[in-house]
Amino acid sequence: MIKKLVFPSSLLLIAYALWFSPDFNQIAAGVAIFLFGMLFLEQGFQGFTGGTLEKILRASTNKRWKSLMFGMLSTTVMQSSSLVTVITISFLSVGILDLAAGIGIIFGANLGTTTGAWLIAGLGLKVKIATYAMPMLIFGIFLVFQKSKPLKAIGSILAGMGFLFLGIHYMKEGFDAFRDTINLAEYALTGARGLFVFTLIGIGMTVVMQSSHAAMVLIITALSVQQITYDNALALAIGSNIGTTVTAIIGSMSANVAGKRLAAAHLLFNLVTALVALLMLEQFMLAVDSIAAAMNIAADDVTLKLAIFHSLFNLVGILIMLPFIDLLVRQIERLLKGKQVQIDKPKYLNDEAMKFPDTVVLAVHKETVRLYRHASHIILKTIGLSSVRVFSDKDLDGLLHINKKLVAYDVDKAYKHHIKDIYSEVIAFISQASFTWEMKQSGKLYWLREANRHIVEAIKDSKQLQHNLLLMNASSNTSIQQEYYKIRYQIAELLRELDVFRLQVESDESGANILSFDIFKVKIKQQDEAMNQQIDKLIREHKITAAAGTSLINDSAYMYAIKRHLVDMAETIFVVQKHKLAAVEREVALDDNELADVLKEL
Repeated sequence: MIKKLVFPSSLLLIAYALWFSPDFNQIAAGVAIFLFGMLFLEQGFQGFTGGTLEKILRASTNKRWKSLMFGMLSTTVMQSSSLVTVITISFLSVGILDLAAGIGIIFGANLGTTTGAWLIAGLGLKVKIATYAMPMLIFGIFLVFQKSKPLKAIGSILAGMGFLFLGIHYMKEGFDAFRDTINLAEYALTGARGLFVFTLIGIGMTVVMQSSHAAMVLIITALSVQQITYDNALALAIGSNIGTTVTAIIGSMSANVAGKRLAAAHLLFNLVTALVALLMLEQFMLAVDSIAAAMNIAADDVTLKLAIFHSLFNLVGILIMLPFIDLLVRQIERLLKGKQVQIDKPKYLNDEAMKFPDTVVLAVHKETVRLYRHASHIILKTIGLSSVRVFSDKDLDGLLHINKKLVAYDVDKAYKHHIKDIYSEVIAFISQASFTWEMKQSGKLYWLREANRHIVEAIKDSKQLQHNLLLMNASSNTSIQQEYYKIRYQIAELLRELDVFRLQVESDESGANILSFDIFKVKIKQQDEAMNQQIDKLIREHKITAAAGTSLINDSAYMYAIKRHLVDMAETIFVVQKHKLAAVEREVALDDNELADVLKEL
């Protein structure tokens, strides 16, 4: 309800202000141009997320201090804590980041966003910034219309910077002119009342503009022409810090529980930081004066002193909260728990993951791995084994002898509960992503879609196999028992080997590459031919009937299909993170005809 009222109320307020004072038009135009520049800047940086952002995040967030530095540096470069927050929520939602790393990035982003105040107070108000804006706009717009995506991205960044500079110029000029109409400094408030009122105003203006950076520019430009007092400007800066958390909260609404946890941590951090700044404002002001004097900043240069204050109270907030990150993570995870559902739903597919090409692929990849883990459990259950025991160091022969008696397993029910919804959502998500993004990752999405199909086909084949397994396993014919024992053993053995391979890839051990799958393909083909030869021999020697032999041949075919689907699936999902190397390796990997030639020579 409140969200619905904010938008029309804001429009009415702006319309009234424009009607009340023509001079306000220039300030409003400056804010609009500045925010338009922010959009251009964000689009430009998004253009460079195609394949490298994941690597940067992985390398930059494996330690807490690295997370802080990444947040600070990325916000300094992009000049948008909102974009950094959205990126962090997106990658957290697909499981690339853990909550502690995400919180570290947000802490750093809060400090990084204060560099904007330094740039504006130190440079933007000291020179005629509009003269720098024009060349950036000219070259930027020219590059935006080029076909090359990197050139388009560079053009968007240049145009964004140009619009930012132009917006600052119009805001400064507007406040100068507005002073002739009405002097806002006359409405200054002092003491605790002023602190409270202007903090609320700072929150409100940041919520409306959806950018703390834009709010700080407005505060600094107003302060530079004495439209607001220094004391009230400090309160506005504190309010803008609280207001910026709204971006994270809105961004987390479409995210999974991990994104919501990060938004909660962001809100808590900014509230604690603001509370410390409000309670210790006099001490902060004394510290700012001392720092300004040490930096040879004039005592009346209130815009630079505001920039010092903005950086100082954010830095103090980080120093206070940093030792408690682990405690914060535990408490937030305890309070915000994921939904417990009977039917498995996608965990990583959400609107946040759709915002960047990198996160689209990562979300689909992680969801496919989840699907594979569920499928492994189902397939092993159909042959009377559990994934916990098979994916251990226990002897497979021993496990099969312990579990000689098979119990019927409802594959249809398991499929409905653990596979169907995830599989459907993955296919729909890939289709939507292909429509939304013209991206080089489309090849990887195609392979991942095929991997999902292989998983589903393997489950269907295991269902077909289960009927005869239950029937023939109870046979008194030892030859039949032995052949069905081989079927169970070979499926379990392959799943164990694939799980070992998965762990090697995840731990980045050498030797885990696409060429390794030629070994799997040769092995399962040899096993298939050996079993068919053995069945022929058993029929010839009258150890089994022709009818039993036919059933065995069919079931051997189901086994081979299950194993081949699993290998083809694993070939994609376990090497997707090494796609550049995999592209070269695919050229030398064996196709089916070459595989047959190899088998003839063995």
